[in-house]
Amino acid sequence: MQTLPNPTKTPTAEPIFDTAIKRRKTRPVKVGSITIGGGNPVVVQSMINEDTLDIDGSVAGIRRLHEIGCEIVRVTVPSMAHAKALAEIKQKLHETYQAVPLVADVHHNGMKIALEVAKHVDKVRINPGLYVFEKPKADRSEYTDAEFAEIGDKIRETLEPLVISLRDQGKALRIGVNHGSLAERMLFTYGDTPEGMVESALEFIRICESLDFRNIVISLKASRAPVMVAAYRLMAHRMDELGMDYPLHLGVTEAGDGEYGRIKSTAGIAPLLADGIGDTIRVSLTEAPEKEIPVCYSILQALGLRKTMVEYVACPSCGRTLFNLEEVLHQVREATKHLTGLDIAVMGCIVNGPGEMADADYGYVGKQPGYISLYRGRDEIKKVPESEGVAELINLIKSDDRWVEPE
Repeated sequence: MQTLPNPTKTPTAEPIFDTAIKRRKTRPVKVGSITIGGGNPVVVQSMINEDTLDIDGSVAGIRRLHEIGCEIVRVTVPSMAHAKALAEIKQKLHETYQAVPLVADVHHNGMKIALEVAKHVDKVRINPGLYVFEKPKADRSEYTDAEFAEIGDKIRETLEPLVISLRDQGKALRIGVNHGSLAERMLFTYGDTPEGMVESALEFIRICESLDFRNIVISLKASRAPVMVAAYRLMAHRMDELGMDYPLHLGVTEAGDGEYGRIKSTAGIAPLLADGIGDTIRVSLTEAPEKEIPVCYSILQALGLRKTMVEYVACPSCGRTLFNLEEVLHQVREATKHLTGLDIAVMGCIVNGPGEMADADYGYVGKQPGYISLYRGRDEIKKVPESEGVAELINLIKSDDRWVEPE
């Protein structure tokens, strides 16, 4: 006979499931004043879209991003002239603003460019599929062992000077694999798959390790979220097998713009972070770079990984709602959005209100027509006319000495 649970039994204090995200343990990698991995908060990154030869424009773009919370800024470096321009950019930032952790993006056959720019930035990003370019052959049916060895020797010869330079300067390297630019022999060997992306990264990691360099961050980006998620999960699994603990940089590349670009990026980044995978993120939008930062922080806040804004809990509204919920939520948000760290609930009726908002610091609940009940946690503090609800909520926060005046 099945035993039914006793509805009168007092629930235990301990939750059945631990909802806190257990992050994968990774080594700390310093990038200027910021540390990626090592248990540090997930770092937010973006990339300016100014031409690096435009010194003033680049400085302004970097500053705009940094001032709104971007912790590491990437700059493209397609030529030697661009690499040398970064010295001026860094100096001007120091003179007119402050030091900002900078990453140089180096692509096609970029050994000389990478060596130059490594003097001026905190991290260099290379793409294994493009760093040593393999010219495709239309009639190729396979790669011989000799060809593999020859290309491997060329990769090592090209990568070694950069690795030694970064190692000796105490700087970092991002091995940034892209699904859309895998080397031809990886495509022949593994196909257009997450496995090919992972093996591409591991090839470069092994060269770095052989040179006693481990200040490495790994990314495996794709424009399709399922491919990107599979590649990062496989990378984490393979690193665990190999005893590697490098931090991972998450992102869906070429996500597009608008609502779908944001949803697509979240669909790729959030599941991995929820699994504990990922130490730094970038949301890549076809918009002004500044638009990326709020999306990053919203993802991190929703998962409980960063607390950078007020957390609002609000019901979707229904026939029981006793006031214009959308309008009141807007009023509450405008009055309190600067109170970073608080959780505030706005609930339309008493049916679900107190229960659904139990974890909030303060609650604003429609309990009867024309009146608002204000809560501190689970405790109802006062009932006030609806017209005074927002003002009285502010007074309640002030009475707890948790109010600060907005700038």
